Amino acid sequence: MPEANLLTVAGLTKTFPLRRTLGARMRREPAGSHLAVDDVSFELGRGEILGIAGQSGSGKTTVARCLIRLVEPDSGQIMMDGENVRVANEPKLRLIRRDLQMIFQDPYTSLNPRMSIGDAICEAGRVHNRPGSEDPVKFATMQLERVGLPASSASRRPSELSGGQRQRVAIARSLAVGPRALIADEAVSALDVSVQAQLLNLFLDLRDELGLSILFISHQLAVLAEVADRMAIMHQGRIVEIGAAADVLSRPKEDYTRRLLAANPSPDPSQRLEAAI
Repeated sequence: MPEANLLTVAGLTKTFPLRRTLGARMRREPAGSHLAVDDVSFELGRGEILGIAGQSGSGKTTVARCLIRLVEPDSGQIMMDGENVRVANEPKLRLIRRDLQMIFQDPYTSLNPRMSIGDAICEAGRVHNRPGSEDPVKFATMQLERVGLPASSASRRPSELSGGQRQRVAIARSLAVGPRALIADEAVSALDVSVQAQLLNLFLDLRDELGLSILFISHQLAVLAEVADRMAIMHQGRIVEIGAAADVLSRPKEDYTRRLLAANPSPDPSQRLEAAI
């Protein structure tokens, strides 16, 4: 029987060297370091949405980048469905990155401005030998319709789309490779509330339709209240609290979580944002 957890992270740590000032270099002082991720452990279940919340600089994005080795962690274990991500060679890492796709905050910087939307989606499918990618028109149309965009979007460039439409394209491109899990790193934070609601409902629908696991990173607790099954709170590189989203939001155990809740609009985990018409 398959394990209940698709992704297991244990003791993840990442330190970045600090740049020395001119005076420090002249005095030959050793360079300092910043502990960005400190002994982080969590699991992501199959078909689960796990939210990671925390202020800017808490280490959320560094954790995400470590998971697919865009940043090499210093220590710890990352297991993706039984595969050890940290020791994976290039061919194996490519397969892991196919299964664990990352969606960035700003889709404009992650999309090639010179490529049409259809070409960008089909390229992802061809690189990973996805069934149907040999028919680019049909393949692009299927992915676009899955995220709520018309087939006519395939001929357009990223600059011709709104921010919400570009983020849908980024999601469609990730889906084109057939992932089993998504990492959404502040994927809706740059959008207005009505567009956020539409995209949050899209993530929920994709989870239900495709059985995806989603690691949803956001500094907005109200956003995570809408989608997360469980929630982890990060502070200064550590997870200080983790549990069912409704429990963390309504009965926080840690002082930092209570301060974070006090600094954010009161999220109501019992209500779901309605998509704007």
